[in-house]
Amino acid sequence: MADVLDLIRQGKTEELWQRCCGFTDLDIDQFMSVQRELLLEQMERLKGCELGRTVLGGADPRTVEEFRQQVPVTIYDDYAPYLLDLREDVLPEKPMMWLRTSGRSGEYPCKWVPVTRRQYEELGDIFLGIFLLACCRDRKDVAIGEHDKLLYGLAPPPYTSGSYLRRIADMGVFDFLPPIDEAEEMGFEERLEKGFKMGMSQGMDVIPGVVSVLVAMGERFGQGAGLRRVASVLNQPAMLPRMLKAVAKSKLARRPLLPRDVWSVKGLICGGADNGVYRERVKELWGRYPLDVYGITEGVMIATQTWDYDGMTFFPHLNFLEFMPEKDRQRWQEDRTHHPDLLTLDEVLPGEDYAMVITNFMGGVFVRYFTGDVIRITSLRNATLNINLPQMTFSSRVDGIIDIAGFTRLTEKIIWQAIENSGIPYEDWAARKEVDEVPALRLYLEPKPGTNIVAEQIEALVHRELAKLDSDYADLETMLGLRPLRVTLLPVGSFMGYIARQREAGADPAHIKPAHMNPADEAVAALVGAAS
Repeated sequence: MADVLDLIRQGKTEELWQRCCGFTDLDIDQFMSVQRELLLEQMERLKGCELGRTVLGGADPRTVEEFRQQVPVTIYDDYAPYLLDLREDVLPEKPMMWLRTSGRSGEYPCKWVPVTRRQYEELGDIFLGIFLLACCRDRKDVAIGEHDKLLYGLAPPPYTSGSYLRRIADMGVFDFLPPIDEAEEMGFEERLEKGFKMGMSQGMDVIPGVVSVLVAMGERFGQGAGLRRVASVLNQPAMLPRMLKAVAKSKLARRPLLPRDVWSVKGLICGGADNGVYRERVKELWGRYPLDVYGITEGVMIATQTWDYDGMTFFPHLNFLEFMPEKDRQRWQEDRTHHPDLLTLDEVLPGEDYAMVITNFMGGVFVRYFTGDVIRITSLRNATLNINLPQMTFSSRVDGIIDIAGFTRLTEKIIWQAIENSGIPYEDWAARKEVDEVPALRLYLEPKPGTNIVAEQIEALVHRELAKLDSDYADLETMLGLRPLRVTLLPVGSFMGYIARQREAGADPAHIKPAHMNPADEAVAALVGAAS
């Protein structure tokens, strides 16, 4: 098979598109045929290794139907005894590399995930396909070319994003800013500063990154960083035409200098729960919408937007996809012995929310793995683009984790510890992610009677303790200048009033108190009004 660089050089753009983006032409029957064939192959590999036999739960499935009926749903705890020690002797296939993800704050210092060579090789076409989709304007429009400039704006190996940028680098299509070997040795801000400087003279075509970072970079540019860059290139003739043209654009528009004045970026690729929040701001700053992709370290890529920047389309050949309905999710989380009825993609309904469950293909280790993510099926096809597969959007986390800006995932334990360490006298609390103009960590806290403290003081104290306990949370401020914590002080008696009303209403004992993490809108409204 010709490599992708040869296809680009030979102008075989239709063949390149079909190879990397052909999954968008599948119908649901073809999609499920790929899923079933690859699952049957994977089941045999699982049966031949210690970890596989463990997570199969004693089952010996021989068909897809038996797999769905017999194999239990798993979580990372089921794999931790093997993976946290990087044991390769128990795996279905020897890994090519181990990836690190931030895991659960305050529980695992990190999670380790093995990646096989087959997975790594397959991801070349997957990721190039995502780049094609980010840059194209229609089906089969191949807008990328050899030596396009790619800004390195992600975390380096062994984190997932940087590890897969290595796969892109292996393909030889893009010139990295800075060069990838150099970039991996730099700190985050140093890497971006060098990349921007190189981009002044060479241009920038494609930027994969975190959407909150794109916004932070763009806003800093408009707050004077851009003009400082103009001054810095006055003695560098190669950069002057680009900058003078950019300054003229901004002056004519009577606004600060923006990145879109300097670069005509072909594509932006971002993953994270906050993409929808920042979508319009990114377009304003950079001149293009970010292509939203959905993936996790344990399953790599699961779905991507296409060239209308609307719903996401699933990839068929990286994971067997299953969908846990809400009623089953609640019961299963309360009782892990419950065997939930999971749906496949040809069984989902539009407008419904489902928890994602995945089984890796190509020698991966995760089997019926509960990701903790809730997605919504928005439609059964994309009628605008004639993509005949169900479309999805990311909805939320379900496992008591609050994700802020794609940087940190805070658990109940870590937030509770920060409140305790702050020394604030309190009765109880609840926290959730709320979005106004930007995502915020909203803490509802009831102080003890007689406590003389204001919300701003609590914000400062708890923020300080969170930064001590969780380095990823601290990075929000040091890297992006964000302090996401917002405190709402509840009147004395709020929690007791809430509990009394719930009892009077005959609520189930398990739901007498509001959840500490991610309480529903109704619970927050009742809590805020409980003392009145």
